[in-house]
Amino acid sequence: MPVEEKEGDVSARFVGRTAIVTGAGRGIGRAIAERLASEGGRVIVGDIDGTAARATARGIRGTGGIARAERVDVTRAASVASMVRRSIDQFGDIDVLVNNAGLLRSTRAADIPAAEWHLVLDANLTGAFLVAHAVYPSMRRRGAGRIVNIASMAGRATSTLGGAHYTAAKAGVLGLSRHLAREWAPDNITVNAVSPGIVDTPMVRDATDDSRREAIRASIPLKRLADPAEIAALVCFLVSDEAAYITGTNVDIHGGELIIA
Repeated sequence: MPVEEKEGDVSARFVGRTAIVTGAGRGIGRAIAERLASEGGRVIVGDIDGTAARATARGIRGTGGIARAERVDVTRAASVASMVRRSIDQFGDIDVLVNNAGLLRSTRAADIPAAEWHLVLDANLTGAFLVAHAVYPSMRRRGAGRIVNIASMAGRATSTLGGAHYTAAKAGVLGLSRHLAREWAPDNITVNAVSPGIVDTPMVRDATDDSRREAIRASIPLKRLADPAEIAALVCFLVSDEAAYITGTNVDIHGGELIIA
């Protein structure tokens, strides 16, 4: 049976709704999970790093929110199915999915081994499909759903920090989002993508040094990296009732770094 709601000082936008956020142990995913919970959502914090997932969930509960940590490998269908099943058992049908899990590798194209190619494609693209596929029956059963896939400016152009495999995977996320939006619209399920530029996250800091980050900042018209909370605000709009007529689109959020039609 679904758990009872706890009273807290939150807005009502997502009260009574259950959201799965993958890659929510840190960075953008953590910010999204925290924002959804702060507005009343019941959040499943999914991450391959179980310790990080538990830390995010613990932090949410510490501020009066509702969260459950799940260690999940989004590249494995069985792991994804277990997460979704346990989430439904505790909270009821899934209302919101944010596919954020992924990883970055910067190997140059000529040097990418086949195993690394598959690793990056599986983590960033196949995982998004597997989780969406797993939650679809629940969303269809309840007659509504919101899915946001975190793509990247890389998928719109080329990657600043990642390799060809990362660019290809994120371009694939954009195509997947468009296709699912068309197929699942009759079920009242919206599917959109968000394409951030360079965000100030642990993953970006791990891939750069201070001088590289400063050079990146200088190249951005707004002269700064995005804050994860800014990505979270956009995602929460797209999964809210205010965005009920938005589906099959991609929203860029990059401080003007990539201004194209």
